[in-house]
Amino acid sequence: MASAGGAVLELQKNSGSWAKVVEEVVKMERKIFPKHESLARSFDEELRKKNSGLLYIEINGEVVGYVMYSWPSSLSASITKLAVKENWRRQGHGVALLVAAIQKCRTRSVQRVSLHVDPLRLAAVGLYKKMGFQVDTLVQGYYSSDRSAYRMYLDFDSE
Repeated sequence: MASAGGAVLELQKNSGSWAKVVEEVVKMERKIFPKHESLARSFDEELRKKNSGLLYIEINGEVVGYVMYSWPSSLSASITKLAVKENWRRQGHGVALLVAAIQKCRTRSVQRVSLHVDPLRLAAVGLYKKMGFQVDTLVQGYYSSDRSAYRMYLDFDSE
């Protein structure tokens, strides 16, 4: 899967690029997400979990975006994080990452992919809707006492 100028790569556990990619993703986490939503402190640990994966786009040696996903059960998977650096947005990277993560989830034969998103992040909500996700419900206080989230999902046809 390619986006404008970069390919979507999968972070392989124990690969030589692990530390560099994780470090760049952690920097992005800290910059993009509020402190209590950032996985920066536990990122390495999260990625080492058996049922999780990380895809990223690297352009000229720079990680410009990433998506983290997990499949806690055989029925469902979730997109746990999706971020693109500000100066790389609106160039198709978010779409490429999301499509690649959905494809990875499909290979696990799950029936549903879900995610949570701040309703105020209009570009993100628009991207997810464009990709076929539907709003399931508004989860009050998901991020903090005064910030809620849409729970969104994408169902696959059972074949």
